[in-house]
Amino acid sequence: MEPAKGTGAMSPQNIKQVIKERYTRVVIPSKDSAGSCCCGSGSSCCSPELSTFSENYDHLEGYVPEADFGLGCGIPTMFADIKKGDYVLDLGSGAGNDCFIAAGVVGESGLVTGLDFTDAMIDKARSNANKRGFINVEFIKGDIEEMPLPGSYYDVVISNCVLNLVPDKNRAFAQIKRVLKPTGHFCVSDVVTKGELPAELREDAEMYAGCVSGAVEMEEYLEIIQKQGFKNITVCKENEIVLPQEVLDKYYTPAEQKEKSSLKGIFSITVTASVN
Repeated sequence: MEPAKGTGAMSPQNIKQVIKERYTRVVIPSKDSAGSCCCGSGSSCCSPELSTFSENYDHLEGYVPEADFGLGCGIPTMFADIKKGDYVLDLGSGAGNDCFIAAGVVGESGLVTGLDFTDAMIDKARSNANKRGFINVEFIKGDIEEMPLPGSYYDVVISNCVLNLVPDKNRAFAQIKRVLKPTGHFCVSDVVTKGELPAELREDAEMYAGCVSGAVEMEEYLEIIQKQGFKNITVCKENEIVLPQEVLDKYYTPAEQKEKSSLKGIFSITVTASVN
């Protein structure tokens, strides 16, 4: 398994450990990181200016505020064409935010499965589900690259700002195809780049956990999906993520900032594709 582009000497195992630790702190803050987000205490990617990563969910039916840590970069359920009775899988489900939205759509005849590899997130999601009395939602611990799930089982796979964190994205999308029914499709919101990012930013583990330096080029991202045999690949939404000035000053000279165009930078995209 090859490390994700831009992670320097970090092994896939080290990358995953960093992510687990950061997302555990979201649920169980340490004394040193109280009040910080997934990036850890003092990290610039946790600054309020980066609230543009996350979109507002409070107008959606089924929204559970306790499940929303503001870690997404889109609302995949809006484009996922989820229907009553569907079996839906949410990859990197966290505290259950997108799962609970989907659960209201599939109804009692459907099922929503949340997959996450962080114990604290799984515990929080199950607690949220129990408090709200959800009977059509389950949460399973597992790695997206090695899903402990049956093949050809789900109608829809969703994910929100998670697959960019996975070291082996080819394997992740291969697993998505494996668990989808032949009539199934996916809808994922994720972070991608356009143009080259400074090497120092890509090698910053704190920024990696904050969904930036784990991102690949948009064209490469879409090619990975295509290589796995998916059809009808569509970018439904695309937004530029504006980094706060302190991050720009750290990684870009004033001249580079002035020359930066909308054709380069960090973007959130929501992509759909079908098995057939």
